[in-house]
Amino acid sequence: MQVVLVAVVVAGCAVFAYLTAHRMAEDAAERQAAATARAVAESPSVRAAVREADPSRVLQPYAEKVRRATDVDFVTIMNPRGIRWTHPTPENIGERFLGHIGPALEGRTFHETYTGTLGPSVRVVTPIEDRGRIVGLVSAGITIEEITEQVRDQLTALVGVAAAALALGGLGTYVVNARLRRHTHGMNAAELSQMHGYHQAALHAVREGLLMLDGQRRIALINDGARELLGLGEEAVGRGIADLGLPTPLTGALLAAEPRVDEVHLTGDRVVVLNTSPVSGGERRGTVVTLRDHTELQALTGELNHERGFTQALRSQAHEAANRLHTVVSLIELGRADEAVRFATAELELAQALTDQVVTSVGEPVLAALLLGKAAQANEHGVELVVSEDSRMDDGLLPDSLPARDLVTVLGNLIDNAVDAATGTPGGRVTVTARAAEAELLLRVGDNGPGIPADTDVFRRGWSGKGPGRGLGLALVRQTVHRHGGSVEVTDSADGGAEFTVRLPLRREGRPPGGEA
Repeated sequence: MQVVLVAVVVAGCAVFAYLTAHRMAEDAAERQAAATARAVAESPSVRAAVREADPSRVLQPYAEKVRRATDVDFVTIMNPRGIRWTHPTPENIGERFLGHIGPALEGRTFHETYTGTLGPSVRVVTPIEDRGRIVGLVSAGITIEEITEQVRDQLTALVGVAAAALALGGLGTYVVNARLRRHTHGMNAAELSQMHGYHQAALHAVREGLLMLDGQRRIALINDGARELLGLGEEAVGRGIADLGLPTPLTGALLAAEPRVDEVHLTGDRVVVLNTSPVSGGERRGTVVTLRDHTELQALTGELNHERGFTQALRSQAHEAANRLHTVVSLIELGRADEAVRFATAELELAQALTDQVVTSVGEPVLAALLLGKAAQANEHGVELVVSEDSRMDDGLLPDSLPARDLVTVLGNLIDNAVDAATGTPGGRVTVTARAAEAELLLRVGDNGPGIPADTDVFRRGWSGKGPGRGLGLALVRQTVHRHGGSVEVTDSADGGAEFTVRLPLRREGRPPGGEA
């Protein structure tokens, strides 16, 4: 198709050039004939010959001399009636001129294309004036055949130029086509279109997020999964990573030159696993980024950790119960029944007191079970977990928009951090407050540990007081709280450690905050 297009363009240009050359040749012939006719008409010798009795005797040799000198095909001198005095063919002398002479008789010079005795020709007719009278006429012309012959001589060069242009265009087409084939791996337009369709289908079908960043760290390509995970819209393509308003750690990972493997990052309401890989090449050409949603898995992992802690606590309690039971049996065998009763009663009262306190204060079953399990875990670490006296949460107060899983994530992580902080502290103690009103849920966890260093962002992903490889729990707490429109803050505890306070709005559909049902 490209070769045919080049051939058509070259052929069109050649035809145009031919027609233009032919027209220019006709114009040149007209100017040449006009100059010859005027020169003859203004010659004094011609005026003098016209007055003689036989003008042809003098004018015929003169006209032929002028014709040969000016390279025109004929110079015809005639009387005002159009009777020839001269002609290239002497036999035609005395015959009437074939053509129009009316305008010349009016004193004007004009040109026309007319078929005379020599065939079609471009001719000019001009008057011979003597003392204000028209005493004769002069016609000079060049035949169309002669003009065509001149153009034909130019046509050879024109054909050569056209052939060279066609060869050059064909060679350029071959070079461009070869380069395109090399860049498209030998695929033609139909194959590229089909491949693009497959590419688009595969890109938007995968659930994982996919990003393509160019060398300036701007988004060149993004699929639906990545838009959902990062909370971006259609206008994200072409924007720089630094301008998207993503969390600082995530932005830093996307801007990094080195590859990242399975890094966990937090967005506004999700936990994502990030992998980056630079595009191969000698220069910084871009980065491929994949994102996986880790939110549900992280929540399930947290629940599994809590359940595992409950299991360990139950196993430990079973072991302790067995030891206490053996102690009671041994005291009875030794005949010290009263001491056995006092020992067993003291243990039961201590366990029942904690259970009664939790059940009385917290009617929500999931939170009550969480507090009892965490109390057992804290006891294993030598830490006392206490539910404050002002705690009050009746069953049924939590709306459906605040699932128990999120409460377990928030309160469980706060208690775990508080227990870790109080572990090893003499008289380690963790105080928990859970209070619900019509419009707000208050969760407060304090400890008597070493506290938190000043000017420390404890909610930043990666910060932990437990060593490297940790630092996700508090970040998840903040993420969960913000997702439900709440707030979380950390202050110094009255016991000397840290105190975390979470406030979550309790709103139900159809009831404004603080209003009546």
